[in-house]
Amino acid sequence: MFKRFRSEVEKQTGNSIKVLRSDRGGEYLSENFIDYLRENGILSQWTPPGTPQHNGVSERRNRTLLDMVRSMMGFTDLPVNLWGYALEAAAYLLNKIPTKTVSTTPYEIWKGRKPNLKHIKVWGVQLTLRNYKQINLRQGQISVEGSHGKEIELDETQEETNETTAAQEHEMEFEQPFFDVLKSTQRLQSPTIVAPEPAIVQEQVNEPEPAVVQEQVNEPILEQIQQPLNPIHEPLRRSSRAHRAPDRLNLMVQDDLSNEVHHNDDDPKNYEEAMQSLDRNKWQEAMESEIESMKINKVWTLVEASKDIKPIGCKWVYKKKIGADGKVETYKARLVAKGYRQKEGIDYDETFSPVAMLKSIRILLAIAAYYDYEIWQMDVKTAFLNGELKEDVYMTQPEGYTSMSDHNKVCKLRRSIYGLKQASRSWNIHFNKTIEKFDFVKCEEEPCVYKRFSGSTIIFLVLYVDDILLIGNDIPAMQGTKVWLSEQFSMKDLGEAAYILGIKIYRDRSKRLLGLSQSMYIDTILKRYNMENSKRGYLPIGTGVTLSREDCPKTPEERERMNRVPYASAVGAIMYTMTCTRPDVAYALSVASRYQANPGEEHWKVVKTILKYLRRTKDQFLIYGESELKLKGYTDASFASDKDDSKSISGYVFTLNGGAVSWKSSKQATVADSTTEAEYIAASEAAKEAVWMKKFISELGVVPSIEEPIPLLCDNNGAIAQAKEPRSHQKSKHVLRRYHLIREIIERGDVKIEKIDGKENAADPFTKALGITQFDKHKWEVGMKYMTDWL
Repeated sequence: MFKRFRSEVEKQTGNSIKVLRSDRGGEYLSENFIDYLRENGILSQWTPPGTPQHNGVSERRNRTLLDMVRSMMGFTDLPVNLWGYALEAAAYLLNKIPTKTVSTTPYEIWKGRKPNLKHIKVWGVQLTLRNYKQINLRQGQISVEGSHGKEIELDETQEETNETTAAQEHEMEFEQPFFDVLKSTQRLQSPTIVAPEPAIVQEQVNEPEPAVVQEQVNEPILEQIQQPLNPIHEPLRRSSRAHRAPDRLNLMVQDDLSNEVHHNDDDPKNYEEAMQSLDRNKWQEAMESEIESMKINKVWTLVEASKDIKPIGCKWVYKKKIGADGKVETYKARLVAKGYRQKEGIDYDETFSPVAMLKSIRILLAIAAYYDYEIWQMDVKTAFLNGELKEDVYMTQPEGYTSMSDHNKVCKLRRSIYGLKQASRSWNIHFNKTIEKFDFVKCEEEPCVYKRFSGSTIIFLVLYVDDILLIGNDIPAMQGTKVWLSEQFSMKDLGEAAYILGIKIYRDRSKRLLGLSQSMYIDTILKRYNMENSKRGYLPIGTGVTLSREDCPKTPEERERMNRVPYASAVGAIMYTMTCTRPDVAYALSVASRYQANPGEEHWKVVKTILKYLRRTKDQFLIYGESELKLKGYTDASFASDKDDSKSISGYVFTLNGGAVSWKSSKQATVADSTTEAEYIAASEAAKEAVWMKKFISELGVVPSIEEPIPLLCDNNGAIAQAKEPRSHQKSKHVLRRYHLIREIIERGDVKIEKIDGKENAADPFTKALGITQFDKHKWEVGMKYMTDWL
């Protein structure tokens, strides 16, 4: 294939191939192929293993082609096995469409003449054949039912003769006409929305140029073409059938299944999908609301483009916000800047911005359950638009809302916008300055938790980007806080907190119980990875299962199969539920996550086992209540349990008011030479976590027991002795100094380490696989229960 391609390049263009850049596929690494390249003076460049981004041009073009294939197949009723024709047609069209990096088409660069577009039709268009018996059809070119069929192939003969391959035009009647061709190269706006003239102040920057500054990075071709070329600015007539969501055709064409994962989401991926969806009116209203917010906040001014201005792009991001009942609450359309094109020192400087840690939220919810505090929720509308920009940042006008009279102008941003690298930081700085005016004090140990005390009135405010939790004991004071926040920002009052960050909150205030569940999120990821009808698992990992690098792919066939598996994506999806409400899968996920760079089939089986287990236990809750408000920690280690490097596994869990608030399962950084040393290292890590929790809870000022040393329960006598007595001897002299910090922590009274029987240690399932009886027992100890167990 490469020899034929090289021959065509040299004979048709007169140019020669000098460098071949490719991934490390077996077809590029054979001795015959390498010898052929050397004989012809062609340099070979290979990307590092597992880094397809280093071959970004071809990878991005593959993605563009596949997006087109899915779209083309999704809006026809053709069988899936004809996707190859859709792929050929997509490549054919891309070669005849201009790009942002060059002023002409790839076809014109290759052929030296403008392409003929008069023969191009909508792919898969319905047609009726005339004189059917006289037509000699090529097999596979047209799918025929009686005298009807669909055009599915474009080729060079059509371009040269203006005929179809199967028959000439007068022998066919098409349901949709041919595309008309513009005599100019102007870019048309989407026909769906007529953009209003923005009432935005204009200013001149440098010297204007007549043409819009073009971006230097390739964009997906579908984002460049707003509508079919048509000289009278009318949309191409679509089929009269009702709009519907595209069929999800799992076309596995040299693509990673992780792309399919995102493709299966219901939210539109771009502007075109939104305008073609059944909910297009809802999305249009959402976009109108977003643009109105931009105007109210005076986010940008339109300025003349010049050669010194290189604007970043922008795109629409769509999201249905789901309520606690699983129904759609809000249709949100967010205009997002393509911040990945910003350059440090030019478009931005500092970017760090804190968010509330999930363990901080759990601690506050455990406290709220104990004291029966109110828990209210608010949402900041267009939060990032409140932040002010210090740098000069320019952006293209938003799709569907380009001013017709100023289409050559660009937006100079005055305020931060979603997608900018500094947007979150700008918003956080602005919120800090504002909330301090209402006498809220920021916690030193958790900069996104604020407190306000006045006599017996207690109010805590938690900020997670644009979501706000208000927790307190005084309803009038909390109502006043709501009113004040609404005066400062555009807010949405969500009432009593029931669903935040994908976590459902249940309360039985008569028993002072609070439960956290992610059943809907688990249903989503099960569906995403086609596991919604799988068997239900009883354990996240089997007791006899051990993974290692020996399970990584060894043959090209196995590598090819695993390249199509969304391993890292699935691990990441499970990771979120583990960090929020599911400490019971921490160990299994810790083991599986070590092999994301080169997973094998045995590794994938473990990930699927976790998903099967989550399917069976998706209705379990992390419960707080019916216990003392006292922080307690458990620590454990599994000696030399990693087969690859003989390192040990550390695990800890801390409970408050009957439920886990902080947990961790991880491989130790150094090799331990004994069980005692492994347990000592694990206890040291747990002690450091206890110190932070003690400082944070002390700042909250509502948990009196935190002034006492935190109990840290360990099942190894040797480790306990080493932690209590700062002595050195032959067996511990090699231990790294940083692990001896636990001795100082114990000495100053932050933690007291105590003995617990191994069978009673709640940290045991964080270090090893257990049988179902012992596993379920420890789950109960950290608050993992079904609703029937606690209501």
